[in-house]
Amino acid sequence: MNIKKIKLINFRNYINQEIDLCKDINIFFGDNAQGKTNIIEAIYMSAIGKSFRTKKEKEIINFEKENSQIEVEYEKIDRKGKIKIELSNKKNIYHNDIKLKKISDLLGNINIVIFSPDDINIIKNGPSNRRRFLNIMISQLRPKYLYILNLYLKTLEERNNYLRKIKIEKINNKLLDIYDNQLANYGSIIFNYRKEFINKIYDKINKIHKEITKEKEELNIIYKSDCENKEKYLNILKSELNNDIKRGYTNKGVHKDDFSIYINNKQVDLYGSQGQQRTVILSLKLSELNIIYDEIGEYPILLLDDFMSELDENRRKSFLDNIKNIQVLITCTEDIEIKNINLKKFNVINGKIYERN
Repeated sequence: MNIKKIKLINFRNYINQEIDLCKDINIFFGDNAQGKTNIIEAIYMSAIGKSFRTKKEKEIINFEKENSQIEVEYEKIDRKGKIKIELSNKKNIYHNDIKLKKISDLLGNINIVIFSPDDINIIKNGPSNRRRFLNIMISQLRPKYLYILNLYLKTLEERNNYLRKIKIEKINNKLLDIYDNQLANYGSIIFNYRKEFINKIYDKINKIHKEITKEKEELNIIYKSDCENKEKYLNILKSELNNDIKRGYTNKGVHKDDFSIYINNKQVDLYGSQGQQRTVILSLKLSELNIIYDEIGEYPILLLDDFMSELDENRRKSFLDNIKNIQVLITCTEDIEIKNINLKKFNVINGKIYERN
């Protein structure tokens, strides 16, 4: 699949900008704070329905304007389409000029994999970063997953509110069985989705990592969850009830899920070097790329936001060897040369884009 055209109106520092992309590599270069990442953000929003940079969507609207618009024209093997997102005091999303009722209806039209320097947090920081990675990947391929996840989170919030009432107002806990059953039902479904995709990653990641590291490192990934099945989670909720009431929140469940990655049997976030951690991210994202290909029969669009600067020459070469026949958007501060491949170059200067030879 590929994106043919992007149109931005009052989006960040772009007032009115159209960009025609090629099917292969598109390089956006320029100084910092000129608007390169804004292009990546616009495509990400057209695929996922929200920004990866902010939860406050008012920040996306140009500060001198009251509304903003993104239009992205794309084509897949079997169809063409257009996504339009309007931002003002509320957000409206359209697919082929039909207004969508929920974000899950958007997912899967444009498939993406994004690399950015912040991706190192998937390895180095807490479990929420790893759950977010899984949630985004699975949602693109199984839109129902997002629907179930939102139901789980809504039930979790209601259960937590009820736990606090039990603690503060000393009310009885007769409604907890209802919340527990709902949580366990949704949680077991979410677990099955995540376990499926962890297995898919496992099937890909070790082979990819061995290729990148010249067979020097063996990689393993282990999924950790309290929700392997409904009965187990119900038992955990009952055994943790008194502690949950004291805390005022639910301490066990898929909202606490995590996965660990090991290199040669050593946990990479604890014992891996910075170079190893970056290589693991590379392997993880390339696994995602190939999983999406296996699922939909074509490669997703690859968004590289200042990621190439994070790689040494050998890792950059290994990476480029793995992304043939894929539409790629690269942002960087310096113009980079990539030989023997069709590409377009764009110089980004203060919210304006100039195509260069």
